[in-house]
Amino acid sequence: MSEVAIERWGDQIAVERVNGVMFRMYVERPRRLESLLAHANRWGTRAHVAQGSRVLTFADLQIAVGAKSEQLIRHGVRPSDRVLLMGWNSADYVVNFWAVLAAGAVPVLANTFWSEAEVGDALELLRPTLVLADRRATARIPSSWARAAWETEPAAGASASTDAPDASTQADENDAAVIIFTSGTSGRPKAVVLSHRALLANLQMLLQMTRRLPHQVDDHSADVVLHTGPLFHIGGAQAMMRALVVGNTLVLPAGRFDPGEALELIEQWKINRWAGVPTMVSRLLEHPDVHRRDLRSLRAVTLGGAPLHVELQQRIRTGLPGTSARIATGYGLSENGGQATAASDIDTVERPGTSGRPLPLTEIKMVERAGWPDGEILIRAPTQMSGYYASDNSPIDDEGWLGTGDLGRMDAAGYVWITGRCKDLIIRGGENIAPAAVEQALLSAPGVRDAVVFGLSHPDLGEEVAAVVVVDAGYTPEAIDEYLRTRLASFSVPTRWWFQAEALPVNPTGKIDKPAVVARVRTELASSRASS
Repeated sequence: MSEVAIERWGDQIAVERVNGVMFRMYVERPRRLESLLAHANRWGTRAHVAQGSRVLTFADLQIAVGAKSEQLIRHGVRPSDRVLLMGWNSADYVVNFWAVLAAGAVPVLANTFWSEAEVGDALELLRPTLVLADRRATARIPSSWARAAWETEPAAGASASTDAPDASTQADENDAAVIIFTSGTSGRPKAVVLSHRALLANLQMLLQMTRRLPHQVDDHSADVVLHTGPLFHIGGAQAMMRALVVGNTLVLPAGRFDPGEALELIEQWKINRWAGVPTMVSRLLEHPDVHRRDLRSLRAVTLGGAPLHVELQQRIRTGLPGTSARIATGYGLSENGGQATAASDIDTVERPGTSGRPLPLTEIKMVERAGWPDGEILIRAPTQMSGYYASDNSPIDDEGWLGTGDLGRMDAAGYVWITGRCKDLIIRGGENIAPAAVEQALLSAPGVRDAVVFGLSHPDLGEEVAAVVVVDAGYTPEAIDEYLRTRLASFSVPTRWWFQAEALPVNPTGKIDKPAVVARVRTELASSRASS
């Protein structure tokens, strides 16, 4: 892997035109994601990724990335090719992500919770040159697709190579860098194309706000971060980028989130920062060992993926005393390349419930929508996506404003509160679920004649997936649940069911009256709680 000169990062902002749209941009900025690999030289033998007994240093990362990028090139990967990554969080995931970029290609971050059918849809849409999948994900990859080994540990004695091409000299910052999936509001998951410019602008804003730009970082201080969210989410990509620049150690759990293991890791690694979703923090606070572990090292908790409720905020301050006044949050979406707003520790104390103010390059406005009490949030920033892959449909207008589908309000000081959604979406434990996609899967199930899917409030997950289903005689809930698990990600399968033989009500246009169905269920649940 050739060494790339570290570009200057500044905080001076100017307006530049990108594809006809005027964006606020940093004058001094990095231009390519793979250029971030040069920062690893600064951190050397410091631990970079730790999971179980495996510890990958920054020096190890450079060697492993060089070896793997050469391997990818031997497999026929060329600049701008797409390479699908499908695996659980691991050091191998981090190495593969950077190796694809070092080879000049575009990593496609598949959701590891997907069913075999959803994986097939993504492969047919993106048609990657190569697939990299870990042992558990491999079974869902059809044999017709070219694959290479997931494992990344280079042979003993290997050293960083200088043979791999320097892709940063071959293209510009507006090229596709990473493709990530979002549930959208209907149908199949959408492939969000994010440019080098988009991802790096988001990173630079966050580093500027936290005073962690490369020239501001002390060589002897870095965070030890517990990262419990999926690396295939936008927050995971940003965590991998940030860790390289500022020298963070990323500590990864062995598998799916387990609050007992998280407590053990915080104590063992002296974790000082935890990046997760509210559901995970809530479960940790409820664990019986929370008061028996030494958690004094944990200074800050950064939450995303779902709203931070005031009640949970207070529980964190009470249950994790070391994080007093150090709870940060924000608001963003994949189509915007990550965060659009940020709320500091002080903001969360003084303005409970806020998602913070726009980041330095970000413009936000509220637009009234008929029938809704608050305005829809629109965002314009250089971080926004280039578009959905192979689709002409876009929520971005000709002036560069991205329609989020989220409702909110903004005060005179620029602080934003998220108050609801004008798009049909369920957020379960930080995962976005499109009810329309679940309904489509249900309607393809034998014996199902109609279905309505919606979200119900849940004390742990935020929301859970509920379904009212019209079925023919003889079809059991168990059979329908089993059918769905072959076609949907596990988190999308409903956990609350209402089965009936009678038809669902319709509105004057002849369509199912979904609001009436949902209202009926909520009324039944309220009556049940009142009588219990």
